Amino acid sequence: MAAERFVVLGLAPARSLWFRSVGLWANSGALPAEFVRCISAEEVRARLGSGRAFSALIADAGLPAVDRDLVAAAGAAGCAVLVVDDGRATRDWLELGAARVLAPSFGRDELVAALTSCAHPVRRGDADPSDLLSRPAPVAWRGAVAAVTGSGGTGVSTAAIALAQTLADDVRHGGMVLLADLRLRAEHAVLHDAGDVLPCVQELVEAHRSGQPTADDVRSLAFAVPQRRYHVLLGLRRARHWPAIRPQAFEAAFDSLRRAWGVVVCDIDADLEGEAEAGSIDIEERNVMARTAAAQADVVFAVGLPELKAVHSLVRVLDDLITFGTDPARIVPVINRAPRSARARAGLAAVLADLTGPFAGGRLMNPIHLPERSNVEADLHDGARLPTALGAPLAGAFKALLDRPRLEPVSASPEPVRPGSLGQWTEEALG
Repeated sequence: MAAERFVVLGLAPARSLWFRSVGLWANSGALPAEFVRCISAEEVRARLGSGRAFSALIADAGLPAVDRDLVAAAGAAGCAVLVVDDGRATRDWLELGAARVLAPSFGRDELVAALTSCAHPVRRGDADPSDLLSRPAPVAWRGAVAAVTGSGGTGVSTAAIALAQTLADDVRHGGMVLLADLRLRAEHAVLHDAGDVLPCVQELVEAHRSGQPTADDVRSLAFAVPQRRYHVLLGLRRARHWPAIRPQAFEAAFDSLRRAWGVVVCDIDADLEGEAEAGSIDIEERNVMARTAAAQADVVFAVGLPELKAVHSLVRVLDDLITFGTDPARIVPVINRAPRSARARAGLAAVLADLTGPFAGGRLMNPIHLPERSNVEADLHDGARLPTALGAPLAGAFKALLDRPRLEPVSASPEPVRPGSLGQWTEEALG
């Protein structure tokens, strides 16, 4: 251990006995490790992001800050997580990503064995943990995802309701259709006359911060809509509550939704900016719900209106989706309140194809035209079923794209060329 040793982060209450013991073992040389004490989860994250390599994080399970996001942050830095659990918190730490669970009375030999089996020693001057092993996520069945987005006032939420209603009518889904309100300014509690704002997506994410709820527990957080045969997951109670939606916890929560439901219809914002575009991690975390849903969606519906400004907004939404990384072949433009004239509809489709050609490469589907219906507002007010003409075209496109195989991007491989076929340098070219 002359050239390498373990570098261990510790996070625990100040007077924790095991915290003091590990420090004594490290200082006396009884433990082949450098022990770095941390007083908060924020300090742990700061040290993990400093560029220095760490072998392991030993964290006390009794701290509220020790959750899925902290474990994921340590794992992303190549740092194994050892959790000291006294059994009072009923959490499956291995399911949350921890490498080992230790009792508070662990001894030096037990800690050395855990570090040897779960962590990697750090060489002197080594600051690159990229060679550390990572545990792959298990592959299992997941439900299909449809994301519905668009600029404000275009009928995005109405289209999402119509799509969920039509999909729920399909016996193949067995009534396992969920409409998830993932907008920052959630409105489906009003549109469905929920009567209460609890539970909502905040409770779902909180349940995944330090645990893995069962499918029945996840389903219990949604409200049934008997008239339309689907369930609805309410969104944030206030837009300013978005800091409560931690990225890793929400990703796990979204995965649980896909495990618990056959189809998840997501009503999302059109803002998909992340740290790379905005230069701020806060912007990316604010948009985590929309970004996660758009990244995992099998089909994305972009809704607009047949008006000058609305068509411009729709093109901008389509551009943002493709820039984000959504396959253009999986994006379906939707013209809400479309004109009845076939000529006018063809003109809208031609204009949309012309404006999206430079960034979509002609791979977008032809737009779906939803007709004007005067009684939609009354149906929403009364909680009645929406007209079939609104949901049927959307559900048809969704099923068609689900049946279409995904085309993986083809990486350009080098092609052999005959020597001399690319030309040659001349005296004039060399100057």
